[in-house]
Amino acid sequence: MDAVDTEKLWAQLIRAVETCQKCDLYKTRTHVVPGEGNRNADLMFIGEGPGRDEDLTGRPFVGKAGQLLNKMIAAIGLKREEVYIANIVKCRPPGNRVPRESEAESCLPYLRRQVYLVRPRIIVCLGATAMRYVIDRKASITSIRGQWFERKGYWLMATYHPAALLRDSDKKYDAWEDFKKIRDKLHELGLKP
Repeated sequence: MDAVDTEKLWAQLIRAVETCQKCDLYKTRTHVVPGEGNRNADLMFIGEGPGRDEDLTGRPFVGKAGQLLNKMIAAIGLKREEVYIANIVKCRPPGNRVPRESEAESCLPYLRRQVYLVRPRIIVCLGATAMRYVIDRKASITSIRGQWFERKGYWLMATYHPAALLRDSDKKYDAWEDFKKIRDKLHELGLKP
């Protein structure tokens, strides 16, 4: 697939996300939040869904949780622009509630397409919702966070969502240990940093 084809596929994907009405979340969104970052990234982060700040800007992880994520990315020697960031759902659930299964299922084809187009070597799920839809529907975040899973050529890991770290600072140590594992996996695979 050449660069022109890839750009066409990205344009089609973004247009599909922006015009999506597969669930009721489109009725209350200000902006759709498709995702952003390096479209050739080796590392991809997947969160739950947009919050208030993200809904207002159309960009993922721009609020307080996003600021913390940026610091965590920098702490392992990367810049936000070097990774790709997406969410399970592309529209904000009212009141920042957890997305319903039907909402997540409506958006998953878009996320799968993003993964296909980016082709990251490593995918990190931020929080339980992302972990359930990407790694294991029945596991708890505390039981599998920090562990590597290899599936279909991708290295997968779940860690705490940055918003959870803002609510409970006791989890920051575990999250830092997870991010060091991400850094080490990048080294092991011969990638930055």
